[in-house]
Order: sequence, then structure tokens, then C-alpha cells
Amino acid sequence: MSTPIEDYAVVGDMRTAALISRDGSVDWLCLPKFDSPACFAALLGRPEHGRWLLRPTAESRTTRRYRDSTFILETTHETADGTIRVTDFMPLADGRADLIRRVEGISGAVEIEHEWIVRFGYGKVRPWVFRSEGHARDVEVIQAVAGADMVVMRGTRLPRADEGRHLDRFTVTEGERYDFTLNWFPSWDQVPEPLDIDDRAHRTYAEQQEWADRCTYEGPYREAVVRSLLVLKLLTDSLRGGIVAAPTTSLPEDFGGERNWDYRYCWLRDASLTLESLLEYGYLRSTELWRAWLVRAVAGDPEDMQIMYAVDGGRELPERTLDHLPGYAGSTPVRVGNGAVGQTQQDVLGEVMIALEAARAAGIDETEQSWAVQCELLDHAGRHWQEPDHGIWEIRGPRRHFTHSRVMVWAAFDRAVRGAEEHGLPGPVDQWRATRDAVRAEVLERGYDPERNTFTQHYDTTEVDASLLVMADIGFLPPDDPRFLGTIRAVEEDLLRDGQVLRYRTSSGVDGLSGDEHPFLACSFWLVSAYAESGQLDKARDLMDRLVGLCNDVGLLAEEHDPVAGRMAGNFPQALSHLTLIAAARELARAERDAAR
Repeated sequence: MSTPIEDYAVVGDMRTAALISRDGSVDWLCLPKFDSPACFAALLGRPEHGRWLLRPTAESRTTRRYRDSTFILETTHETADGTIRVTDFMPLADGRADLIRRVEGISGAVEIEHEWIVRFGYGKVRPWVFRSEGHARDVEVIQAVAGADMVVMRGTRLPRADEGRHLDRFTVTEGERYDFTLNWFPSWDQVPEPLDIDDRAHRTYAEQQEWADRCTYEGPYREAVVRSLLVLKLLTDSLRGGIVAAPTTSLPEDFGGERNWDYRYCWLRDASLTLESLLEYGYLRSTELWRAWLVRAVAGDPEDMQIMYAVDGGRELPERTLDHLPGYAGSTPVRVGNGAVGQTQQDVLGEVMIALEAARAAGIDETEQSWAVQCELLDHAGRHWQEPDHGIWEIRGPRRHFTHSRVMVWAAFDRAVRGAEEHGLPGPVDQWRATRDAVRAEVLERGYDPERNTFTQHYDTTEVDASLLVMADIGFLPPDDPRFLGTIRAVEEDLLRDGQVLRYRTSSGVDGLSGDEHPFLACSFWLVSAYAESGQLDKARDLMDRLVGLCNDVGLLAEEHDPVAGRMAGNFPQALSHLTLIAAARELARAERDAAR
């Protein structure tokens, strides 16, 4: 039976991340990058597809937490005979890829089960595993190699080979400590030197805590906001600047169904929204790093701009299925790569331009190359904006004239005009204004249903879409406009399920997929923002309280939530869920300040 998604915590080094279950099993880890093949893939299969387990053999009461505002995970197991603490973390990347696990005896004596199964290639490739001599007399070493991948495990007591896995049982008494480290490196390189664990733990704690302490937000839900900012930081590649949507693939939106996607890539939309959140609270360096990544990734012919890229800016993300994996909760296919990479999504440029205008407003000087790229993209958008697209939700059905896409095209040209008018940047500003006005006129005429007083999902339907809730936030309409208020009501009527918001009604058939899905957390946070902006503060607070209450015990959110079964669904942790939580808290805080004044 699959471990509930909400029972996982994440640790990472800003190059990759590991998912660790409440009972101490590392069930997912891609090395050395977010989008590398996994060497522990039990998350999408069974233990034999790779995992690293450290847990008491006896029944235990388990609690866990992150050490202050870091991603150093501390899990405490209390048994009838004693208590132990397991500390897991990945030292911040400096050219290495390491996972460190420390077991400490707190009281009494606790027997530990230790199982280590490494499988490269997403659980398919069984490596050659052998023991070797350590650098110190009391340190044991196991190495596993297959093709280009090698990992070395070190510890004062390591498990022994047992029919394709490594197993051990040992007892930890009060005051005892056992350290275990896993290090990945290219198989042709020399084995890296062992780490000074205490030093790396101290440095990792200091860097992450110092970063969190710089957060300037002091409004309601601050703890959830800071943890969400940390998640966004964790999902940002510290070397290349790419921001992944999630560290996982194929965690299902519909348990047992086909809505399983690979999110270990850099969506321009999600990354742009992430930057807005980071900029809001003073994190300027991340913006400069990502802008450099963006310019490299989209360089060339604007016709070739993609909606997503690999972490390093690579363009080739072919979608394939891993048929050897049974999938999370039997949800197949398991996918790597993402076929949506070739889609047209007209909204993406709008999100990018909003983020870059926010950067300029925050005092980050625009570079000549970055502005030149933006102008080229605007020129291309000006010639193609009237064409249908696949929309924000990567619809795999026919292209449509999605209203949200058009609204974001308006936003792209609106921010270009601001760049010229407020920052003195060169460009055909009269042409940009004309395009902006033409897009707005079309949306008001073709994307609005006067009979119901709501904007619609696309021009050929009366269905609504939760993405329409951002119209006031980006400035397309004032939040008290009757048409926007009518859209909020339509979303409440059509898309609320057990108090949470669906993206759209899958029963309309618009997405070309079978099955249903659960409420989408980002959409619910958008509704909080819409309530706050339109002065419906009681509704905003009530919904925000319930949504923040859905965070798991260490403050993490997946993509969706099943309110009936009370469980998370979709990839985890999800950047879009956390960045919309940050935005909702910000809008609610602003609205409450305005109301008080």
C-alpha cells in the first residue's frame, strides 16, 4: 500500500531533493539533479525499486519537525523501550551531492531496522555493489556502480548484502550515535573525501536560517509564509537558476487514473510567479539568477520559445513511460519528460513580463540583453496573440481561445508599456498600447457571458475556470467591478467542491482526458486573494484558515487535496501551491490593513 503523500517530508541541496516518509524511508531521490533518473524510486513502486529505510523494529509514536527555519529534518521515534532521533539533511550543494542520516539514542534502548536498496534508472538498473576500505579505521564503505552512476555509502556500521538488498538490525542506547552518508559522483571519478558531518550541518543550518530571517513579511500566517518561501528556495537550482515546479513525477491527480505528469522541470509561468513572491519579501539575488537563466533558455528565435525547459535550460524533454514501475497507488502510466513542452500557451509571456516589471520596480536594473529578448518576444506575441492555444492547464484536447490566456497577453503588453513609461526603456510603445487595448476589447466582448455576468473559460463555452480569479490581481479589472464579482460567484457555484476550488469541470471534456481530479490548491488560494481584494474579508479568512490547515505536519503542500478522503494528491511539494499561499496571505494582510484604516 502506498504511503500517503502527506506523510512525506523533503530535504534538499538546491540541486535535487529527497522524499522521506514518516517511518524513515527515503522513497524518492534523483541524483545529482532534480531531473536526473532516480536511484530510490519506491515512491512510484515497491521497496525493490529502491529505498533507504531507518526505523525502529517496534511500534513507535513518531513526531517530526524541521529544525527552526531550515530543511534539516528531525524525526523522533518513541517506543516502549526507549526513544531515538533521526536527523536527515542534504548539505547545500558545492559541487557534491550528499544525503546525511544520523541516528541518536535519546533514552533507553531501541532496536533499529536498516535497509538499503539502490536501483539506478528509476528503479530498473541493479548496480554492482561491493564493500571497500574506508578512510578511517572505524568507518565502513559500500559502493554501488552502474554505467555513469556511482554512489558510496559510509557509516560506523553498515548493512550486509542479503538477496539484492542490504539489511541490518542494531540497538541504539542512550547517548549513542550512528552516522550514515550517501554520496553520488560520476563513476569515472575518484571517490570523494568523506564529509565533516558536524561542520556541514552547522553550515547548512546557518545558511538556511539566515536566508529565512531576511523575510520582511510580518502579517498573518507568517510561519506558513516563511516555510513556503523556503520551499521555493529549495526548488531553485543554486548553480543554474532554474526553478522546478516540484521534485517528483507521476504522483497522481486522480488515484488509479492517467493524470500523472512529470513536474521536475522549469515552467516559465511557475518560475515567474515564484520570483514575484521572492521579490515581495526582499530576495533580489534570486531574481537576477533566474533572469540570467531565462535569457539563456529563450535565446534565439521567439518562434522557438517553450513553456518549460530542463533545469539547465535544455529544450529536449521527450515524454516516455516507465512500464517497469506500477505507479503510486497503481496510477499509470508513470511518465518522465513532459509532452506539454511543445504546446502553445499564450499566457506564459504575461507571467514573465509581470515578474520582470516587478524586478525593475524593486530596483533591479534591466540589462540590455534581457530587455532585447523581451522586445523580441513581444513582437512575436503581437503577431500571434489571436491564435488559439492550450491554456494554463496544458489542455490536451483541441486548442481554444482561452480567456485567461488573452488576459495574460494584455498583461504582457501592459508591463511593456510600463517599462517604457516608468523606466525609460526603448521600444514601440504606441504599438504596444494599441495591442494592449485590442486584446482588452476582445476579452470584454468574447470572453464575457452577460447573461450570467461572468467571464468564461474560453470563447466557445459558458463554463468557468478558476484561473479567471487572477483578473483583478494583475490589474485587468478593478476588484469591485461587477463583472469580476460575478465571476467569483460563478466559481463558487460551479467549482467549489467541499469548500475547495477545482480548476474547471472535467465533465465538460475540454481537457481530452479520462477521469476526474481533486480540488487544486492554487485555485483555492486564488479565491482567497479574490475575496480579500474585493472586500469579502470574512470569506477570505475562513477559507485561508482551512487551507493553511491542510499543510502537513512539516508545513508542506501537494498540488491537490482530496477533501473527502482527507489526503493530498499530485506532485509534492508543489511550488504553485506554496507561492499562491504566499500571495493569498499578502493580499489578506493588505486588505485587513486597508479595512482598519
